[in-house]
Amino acid sequence: MTQGPRGLSSDTEHIQAERDETDISQLPELPPGISIPAPGKTPRRRTPWPDAIDVIFEKDPACRNIFEALTYPSLWALIFHRIAHALYKAGVPFIPRLISQFARVVTGGIEIHPGAQIGKRFFIDHGAGVVIGETTVIGNNVMLYHQVTLGATGWWRRSPGRKQKRHPTIEDDVTIGVGAAILGPITIGRGSKIGAMALVLESVPPNSVVASKPAELLMKEGERLKEHEELTQGWNEQDWEMDYQI
Repeated sequence: MTQGPRGLSSDTEHIQAERDETDISQLPELPPGISIPAPGKTPRRRTPWPDAIDVIFEKDPACRNIFEALTYPSLWALIFHRIAHALYKAGVPFIPRLISQFARVVTGGIEIHPGAQIGKRFFIDHGAGVVIGETTVIGNNVMLYHQVTLGATGWWRRSPGRKQKRHPTIEDDVTIGVGAAILGPITIGRGSKIGAMALVLESVPPNSVVASKPAELLMKEGERLKEHEELTQGWNEQDWEMDYQI
């Protein structure tokens, strides 16, 4: 039975009102000329805990309760850093750096200089081996994985000076993958993603993706791959015998 215009309008409004909770595959077929917006993603329900803990539940599905959240190294690294940063801004000597080094020991190698500025909902997944330099500025809702370095370009390069900005600025909603190194006074734009093992030495525009080149398969089932012969020129058979095991 064909519905009248009023019935179509009512049904369409009803579908629009519930689109956030409806799977797109279950939407009814509409007559020609009638369209509805695609369903959006239902926002995650916030926990009653502060941002530093709530973000753990948001970013890591392996965290199931508050007791597990309290064992995360990144949480304690951030707590110690908030204390050290407040003392650093107050001009207290030595103590802020002592706190940061103590935090490095108890968190498995998360070293955050007391001068670094870190926003809300900051999270380091699998926190270990992370270095964040003195003049680093980190926005809100930023996530790092382990072994990330937010550092300067090194003593061998011309430095802007000890009191100048030497470390990167990470804007809001940025994710930085395992082992990435962001070096120098550059800016990683809002909403960008930096892939694992990437070396970034230039500023990245907002909503960008940076990825390093993946590993290449040079030998398969004992045979060299022709498409990668240029990478193995000059190698002899002994070169394929590894002196270590993984």
